[in-house]
Amino acid sequence: MVTPLQSLIATGTKVWLDSIDPGAIAQNRAWGATGATSNPIIIRDLIQTGQLDQPLGQLLRKGLSDDEVAWHMTDLAVQKAQDVFRPVWEQTHGNDGYVSFELDPLLEDPERNLPVEERTRRYIELGKEWGREHPGRMIKVPNTDAGVAALEELAAAGITLNVTLTFTPRQYEQAREAICRGAQRGRALERFKSVYSIFVSRVDVYTAEHLPQLSPAAQGQVGIVNAKHIWRMNRDFWADKRLPLSQEIIFASTGVKKPEDSPIKYVEAFAGSDIQTNPPATNEAMQKSGHTFTRQVDRLPPDNVVAEIERTVDMNHLEATLMREGVKKFTDPQKALLKLIAQKRTELGLAARAAERPQPAGQRR
Repeated sequence: MVTPLQSLIATGTKVWLDSIDPGAIAQNRAWGATGATSNPIIIRDLIQTGQLDQPLGQLLRKGLSDDEVAWHMTDLAVQKAQDVFRPVWEQTHGNDGYVSFELDPLLEDPERNLPVEERTRRYIELGKEWGREHPGRMIKVPNTDAGVAALEELAAAGITLNVTLTFTPRQYEQAREAICRGAQRGRALERFKSVYSIFVSRVDVYTAEHLPQLSPAAQGQVGIVNAKHIWRMNRDFWADKRLPLSQEIIFASTGVKKPEDSPIKYVEAFAGSDIQTNPPATNEAMQKSGHTFTRQVDRLPPDNVVAEIERTVDMNHLEATLMREGVKKFTDPQKALLKLIAQKRTELGLAARAAERPQPAGQRR
């Protein structure tokens, strides 16, 4: 009997997990998931479970700073997930089977207010450091001014990239153009792979708050219409490039935010192509739904609904608002992760030892 997730994959969708929790990875791999993504919230949650107490304690006893410990714990957790999906990466010759590794979110912290040039330099350094010699690892770079400025150099260096925190066609285009230039410079096009994470449900949260005048038919559809538009742009751009690996859209933020919505609303809407990174709860709801998926990714709401969305939604305001909120959601979890590590250090009685250790210039995080 074909499961719902298997039917989704049969439409042409790659299903990745928005978690690298080992239990969730094992369950979703058994269901058919072929990749995963990480972020500071996921790393913090893993540490809180106690699963990583042994390696965490070892790092803390070495006297590493909280920043360094967070960095190494992320590397360890991502590598474990990569090991699970490595056979997929090998079988597809690098077209699938990835785990995403997020670079330092605090580079974008408004409280630090680092110059764009410094942030760009650090993205390039960190991307090369943690992206090279890691088959099956994607480096997540945010679609900020500094992040976009780093993309060409990273692509030229052969780093596999996942551009995250993307909401609008303008953002997608600027990231794609930078990566394409870098890939042409690098000339290793047989191994070139890029993906662009388009956040969906956050757009619908925005319209519910800022555009209550949308009709019931349009409200809750803006994120879907927007992401499908970007998906078509991406498909059309790469169609004649004759690349061996697919340059894909990741449909991200696919967990519904409104209790009255079906938990598989976004999963169903994007069935048929590219990649979905779904939270564990979304995949569990999908498996329980009994739903058989069919291709929907190239189907839009009625023309009058699309026209209303195009007429009503100010994409510049949407982008500015969601980027401001997104940067906060990007940096706050990293601060919480560092706070948890400091707490663990105190619990082990190692705080004084860390305070006595000289801190090297230019800490990684």
